[in-house]
Amino acid sequence: MKMTMRWYGKNDDPIKIENIRQVPGMTGVVGALFDVPVGEVWPEDKIQALKADVVAAGLELEVIESVNIHEDIKLGLPSRDKYIENYKETIRRLAKIGIKVICYNFMPVFDWMKTEMAYQLEDGSNTMAFFLEGVQKSAAEVAQDVLSKNEGTILPGWEPERLADVTKLIDLYQEVTEDDLRANLKYFLEQIIPVCEEVDIKMGIHPDDPPYSIFGLPRIVKNREDLDFICNAVDSPYNGITFCTGSIGEDPDNDLVAIVAEFAKRDRIPFAHVRNVKFIGEGKDCYESAHYSPYGSHDMFKIMEALYDNGFDGYIRPDHGRMIWGEVGRPGYGLYDRALGAMYLTGLWEALEKRQVN
Repeated sequence: MKMTMRWYGKNDDPIKIENIRQVPGMTGVVGALFDVPVGEVWPEDKIQALKADVVAAGLELEVIESVNIHEDIKLGLPSRDKYIENYKETIRRLAKIGIKVICYNFMPVFDWMKTEMAYQLEDGSNTMAFFLEGVQKSAAEVAQDVLSKNEGTILPGWEPERLADVTKLIDLYQEVTEDDLRANLKYFLEQIIPVCEEVDIKMGIHPDDPPYSIFGLPRIVKNREDLDFICNAVDSPYNGITFCTGSIGEDPDNDLVAIVAEFAKRDRIPFAHVRNVKFIGEGKDCYESAHYSPYGSHDMFKIMEALYDNGFDGYIRPDHGRMIWGEVGRPGYGLYDRALGAMYLTGLWEALEKRQVN
């Protein structure tokens, strides 16, 4: 297992990479280029510069999150082949600098959805939260609400220019069924996985966030059955899952530990986002809690045990964190609580390793 932390680059992240390196057990960062329009080939000079910044700090860059998928690919439009060819070339260029995993998603329009960017907790910290009531408004109103609460930072997947006319984007999907979206994902995977096999890069699809439909949009990465379909669509160890416990875990109907165990045993989890969520009441409303099991609705020890006992040897990041100790920054991506989460997960892993020895 390699512990990592997402880093948005020296020009876009208020967290210094030197501070990330000081977190005990941290081996690398998960990076990306955020100034390349979706669908275009990533420039080699920018890829090399990102790698150089990470290596100079004494860390590894082996995971990229994300090389985003152009909407034409998701929609299955005739223009998709051009964007898939661009994607293949980006994969080849990333392989040249030693990238081993690419995290991506196939969510229509919204890469993720939270309705509260700074939900206040009893201890004075704040965190991101999702309330079903918050998406009863129009998609345009919800988008504006989220964009107005982002503390002045650009949220990946929520670029203002991309969501400037979110209603038109959603209209494009009105005739797209879940079966259509699955077929479009299968087509995409059939094209790129052979390239991944050639250059030794694993793809890890991120689950839907939340793992059920909002605004009538199709969702195809929301439960065990969906993950099984994806793995079987192109049966290759290079066609994997970025297993996000906080996304799959936002639906209480999902048996989180059993799903983790199954797909780890099948060697289809090259990358894991491990975080906890706390359900509010009897429904699906929830907030992103501290990682420590008693603070959330999921047992982090059992999740890490399921990974360990089923042979997981990939990359983990503590995913989102609360804003604590007066820190202000990109929602979910402060330094302090993510560092606490990383240490907690590393401690659980050490206990699991020593359990086997003793």
